[in-house]
Amino acid sequence: MSAGKFKQSLSLFDGTMIVAGSMIGSGIFIVSADMTRNLGTAGWLIGVWILTGIMTVFAAVTYGELSAMFPKAGGQYVYLKEAYNPFTGFLYGWSFFSVIQTGTIAAVGVAFSKFAGFFIPALTMAEENIIFQLGDWFKLYPAQLVSIALIIFLTYVNTRGVKEGKLIQSAFTIAKLFSLFALIIFGLLLAARADIWDSNWATGFDMKFTEKVFDESRRQAGWSSFNTPATWMVAIGLVSSAMVGSVFSSVAWENVTFIAGEIKNPKRNVGLSLFLGTLIVITVYVLTNIMYVAVLPLFPPAADGVAAFATESASPNVAFPLQDRVATAAASNIFGTYGAAIIAVMIMVSTFGCNNGLVLTGARVFYTMAQDRLFLPQAASLNKNAVPQWALWAQCTWASLLCLSGRYGLLLDYVVFITLVFYILTIIGVFRLRKSRPEAERPYKAFGYPFIPILYILLAGTMAIGLLYAKPTTSLLGLVIVLIGVPIYYIAMQKQKVKG
Repeated sequence: MSAGKFKQSLSLFDGTMIVAGSMIGSGIFIVSADMTRNLGTAGWLIGVWILTGIMTVFAAVTYGELSAMFPKAGGQYVYLKEAYNPFTGFLYGWSFFSVIQTGTIAAVGVAFSKFAGFFIPALTMAEENIIFQLGDWFKLYPAQLVSIALIIFLTYVNTRGVKEGKLIQSAFTIAKLFSLFALIIFGLLLAARADIWDSNWATGFDMKFTEKVFDESRRQAGWSSFNTPATWMVAIGLVSSAMVGSVFSSVAWENVTFIAGEIKNPKRNVGLSLFLGTLIVITVYVLTNIMYVAVLPLFPPAADGVAAFATESASPNVAFPLQDRVATAAASNIFGTYGAAIIAVMIMVSTFGCNNGLVLTGARVFYTMAQDRLFLPQAASLNKNAVPQWALWAQCTWASLLCLSGRYGLLLDYVVFITLVFYILTIIGVFRLRKSRPEAERPYKAFGYPFIPILYILLAGTMAIGLLYAKPTTSLLGLVIVLIGVPIYYIAMQKQKVKG
């Protein structure tokens, strides 16, 4: 191992591809179904995606100031440490390692395997495909092993050097952006129907939501209208629940800040890549959902619409349950019998590239933490290819174990809530640094300061409160994960004192 320096070999284009590629996984192909069940109208579906986009771009342009002030590896961990103290930075780093980054890598890896199951039936999560089982709490499927193999492969490639990682990232990001634009264009040109569009927009932005009172075993939705002050908290909770899908589909844009030490002219290019990457992805996401609304009925009599879901006793006219694969339904209308295969390939390409971006960037946080003596010391060095090899394999090991957990849905809820909390803290950090370090060099200042950062804090804070109301168990467990880091931090501090 070598304790050398990172090589600045990534361009603005590479940074933008890291932002876009890390954001686009499997979510845009799936989550609009559950969002529609929560929201109930086309207006609110599109509106929530636009709101998520505004929040994402606002956060990205605000992070640009921090990236210009601290253009080095570690990104958000460094920002929190500098704005607050090492303790706050560590809590982020601990959460990042325990669930935020590694949990996302695991969930995206499993999504890759599940859609590979379209071509290889043995990879479906069916009971007959179980390899090993311990009671009812642990089941091992071939899909999990494929997910682990994917993570190991991408980790190995990224230990060979940043050049190899960026080639995969750029190639797969271009491929999935091209395929998504093609899906949008073909959908609007070949499958859009005026009657479906008019029917979907008939209720517009009426304050009417599908309240999630149905239990998961029967999955039966009940309707409620929200038009009095007493029910606004319920409405906020439902919108926040719906936004879990859109926000999860839009996180990881900050990953480029983790690798800032390897970007050319980072004071300019990190912030610019944040803006360009998020703007591209959010535009694609909104257009994709407009295409869904033009091609599919929101609540159809058969399971072929945006809000389609499986029930215990499907009605006779339901040919097959789509199980939230809204993009598959849209592609089937566009491309006929080839639609499902096309979407399966698109998701495999998308998740492969997404996981490469997550693997490539995440280990830099653990490297920087180790440099600060807040992570395992072996992670504080670079290999001969100038990448943090040990940190990469540590990340790989924990993400692989999470692949075996089978708790992917809960992982996503944890990730969204914890991520929101740290986004808010980081943006508040901009205000703290303006006050505590007024003379510090700021090559770029947050656009629209202080109004845009304040607006983001208000929007993200409202969503976080809504999640606490709508999903208290997973939200509070997410906080527990963060708080577990408290004793670990003080143990680490005690060890540092003992070593002198």
